[in-house]
This record gives sequence, structure tokens and C-alpha cells, in this order.
Amino acid sequence: MSELTQASVTERLAGNVYEVDEGNSHIEVNQEIAQATGTGKLLVKVCPAHVYSEEPDGTIAVEYAACLECGTCLAVAAPGALTWHYPEGGMGIMFREG
Repeated sequence: MSELTQASVTERLAGNVYEVDEGNSHIEVNQEIAQATGTGKLLVKVCPAHVYSEEPDGTIAVEYAACLECGTCLAVAAPGALTWHYPEGGMGIMFREG
């Protein structure tokens, strides 16, 4: 078994490269719908990259630069709670493995 195969998920993710489109998030949370439907708490709980976090005032913050573009958030979000699209023109994550 190779050394790479034995690496943890965190170690494997650390090898990826992110081209961040500064100031142009590809994720937008409708705070009103997210809070009313409980979507905000789900986003925080299920995102494998920990892109979403809950602020003290209950709003959901988005650290889009860390997004793995996996779509997990889209699977759990209530209709209208989340606007998500792939980053523009080669921006976003570039996987080094898998």
C-alpha cells in the first residue's frame, strides 16, 4: 500500500489547490428562508469542508474559498434557501487526487 493511500482525508484535502475568485462568492444564503426552515443549521452540520458557520446572531456565514463543490449543501437546503453555482472560469477547487 502506498503512503498516499494511508493519508487521512484531511491530509489528502490539503494537497488540493484553490483558485479563489476574491469578492465573487458562488454561494449565497437567503438568511430569512434558511432560518425559517432550519436549513442554516443543516448546512453547518453536513458540509464536509466546514464552509458554513453560524454567527452569534443566527445568520449563516459562508467561507466559499474552502468549497469542495460537492453539492452536499444543495441536497439538504430548502427551496430558495441557497443559491449555488460553479465558480466562474477555472476558479474553485482543483483536486490533486481522485
